Amino acid sequence: MKDSLVVGLSKTERIDVDAGRTISFFGDDLAVYSTPSLIYDIEVVARNLMLEHSDEGEDSVGTVVNIAHMGATLKGNWVEITATITEIKGPGVTFEIEAKDALETVCKGSHQRFAVPIAGLEAKLKGKAAKIAAL
Repeated sequence: MKDSLVVGLSKTERIDVDAGRTISFFGDDLAVYSTPSLIYDIEVVARNLMLEHSDEGEDSVGTVVNIAHMGATLKGNWVEITATITEIKGPGVTFEIEAKDALETVCKGSHQRFAVPIAGLEAKLKGKAAKIAAL
């Protein structure tokens, strides 16, 4: 990570809540932003912030997500997700998370990511794949 990655940095991204991001089990009239999609989008926003301050050959992986999904965002609307860095300990980065739609706050919580060298991650995953193949 570059020295420019510091506590207090923040990134906000607007996400369009399309059909692929919604629950379907209540029918189309009640299609709202799903919690798994929200978690995915939180990870993407936080990762994008870290990438802006990552060294070449470095990325990050999510390790912890702790959120309260407290409001429903309807399909066809948007949500803005803000990730703000609250702590950096070595390669570990903690974010405060907030998501809002046009009317209300729909999520608050935290997320942790860990900076990793891509080559090291690739080697670890190939080793795991080889062990699985040998089962």
